[in-house]
Amino acid sequence: MSLTRRIVLAVLAATVVLVAVIAYRTATCTPPAKTVLAPVDLAPAVRIDVARAAQHLAESVRFRTVSHQDANGNDWAEWDRLHAWLAATYPAAHAAMTREVVAGHTLVYTWRGVDSSLSPIVLMAHHDVVPVTPGTEQDWSHPPYDGVIADGAVWGRGSIDDKGSLIGLFEGIESLAASGFVPRRTVYVVSGHDEEAGGNGAHEAAQLLTARGVHAEFVLDEGLAVISDFPLLGRPVALIGVAEKGYATLKITAPATGGHSSAPPPETGVEVLARAVLAITGRAFPLEFKGPAADMVRALAPDAPLLVRVAVANEWLFHPLLVRQIASTAVGAATLHTTIAPTMLRGSPKENVLPQDATAWINYRIAPGTTADDVMLRAAEATNGLGVKLAWEGPAYDPSPVSSSTSTAYRVMAELAAGDEQTPVAPGLVTATTDSRHMAGFARDIYRFQPIVASIGELQMIHGTDEHMTTDNLRRTAEFYARLVATVAR
Repeated sequence: MSLTRRIVLAVLAATVVLVAVIAYRTATCTPPAKTVLAPVDLAPAVRIDVARAAQHLAESVRFRTVSHQDANGNDWAEWDRLHAWLAATYPAAHAAMTREVVAGHTLVYTWRGVDSSLSPIVLMAHHDVVPVTPGTEQDWSHPPYDGVIADGAVWGRGSIDDKGSLIGLFEGIESLAASGFVPRRTVYVVSGHDEEAGGNGAHEAAQLLTARGVHAEFVLDEGLAVISDFPLLGRPVALIGVAEKGYATLKITAPATGGHSSAPPPETGVEVLARAVLAITGRAFPLEFKGPAADMVRALAPDAPLLVRVAVANEWLFHPLLVRQIASTAVGAATLHTTIAPTMLRGSPKENVLPQDATAWINYRIAPGTTADDVMLRAAEATNGLGVKLAWEGPAYDPSPVSSSTSTAYRVMAELAAGDEQTPVAPGLVTATTDSRHMAGFARDIYRFQPIVASIGELQMIHGTDEHMTTDNLRRTAEFYARLVATVAR
């Protein structure tokens, strides 16, 4: 037998073995053990008056609790009015719970359980909102602060982020309290007043609970949702955030000699700054198929199309393909690495004046497995020799710990999220930041999930134009919170 023939036969044999291995692993592909959840005994569903809930959400939108970049622009009287409205609108909830105010306007409610041996739970929903971009008000279908109910939805800024959660939470607790329900474990409700501006209120609330020796079983805040057109499956998927990325903003300053722009030096401060920014962004963090994002894909693989199952079942071979596919969108890529986003620039106050220094700000969302120190070191290495100064603008937060996807709390949330439709559920990574990051010091697990159903396109309205909460989603939210509390606190 010739050498060529032996080589061909060897290649064919190896190919057959490879195909057989791929086929076997694909055929036997099952969810990882940690995502196979035992069923839980849910409390009975709680009936919610959705028309009343919609009216209450509409009323809450009309309070202009707008967190501006400069807090001096906030109208704090609007926060006070909202707080008084909550007390008047939900009398049973306020009779059952005690209320404290920290950091000026953050609300901390305590619904005392009858069994002090049980670890408490913490439910969170902030009540501040982002501003509407000036000049875009006419682009809204309904005025952004009028709280209009139309076309099966409540329209207005904050209707989803995050007054929808707040009202859904209170509708649920009001129904439970009015029915005579008494929790066995203590329930805390924390509603931050400045989540959209850094979350100092949630930080102080966390310090308060920590000082009292609270050790929470779990925390639930906003974060992920049921995505109706999830690309991997082409159908609805419920994603429960088990971790969130860290947050940091790097300030880069290029010192320079000022003067008249008619006689510029060989290299201006703006040029040095531009080189520094490009050097930093040119060293992107590598895309990696690991952590919560990879766990999400692995959990959903058995329900996915054949090609996806083949790739996930044979990661050892198709790892680059998985990374490339997930990173084909900016949202997907953000789940696989630390992102680098230059956001602000500052130079001269006039076009014909050379700046005495030029400054840029780069916002990082730090992936699990990377720290703020790693980010600073990488930026320093990239700009070595350029003479720029690097410093954090405000606090730098590391990524959160990754919470359990097998705990009782996760299993309850997963079963509630799946609903009668048996929607697939998977753990996920929150690429934005939430108030819950401040709670890591005293909570066993932190979850981030808003029980609404929305398409990827519809989610773009958050912080954008025409934000609205459908009445169906408001009903889901209120029923979810009521049944969650009734299940884990009974």
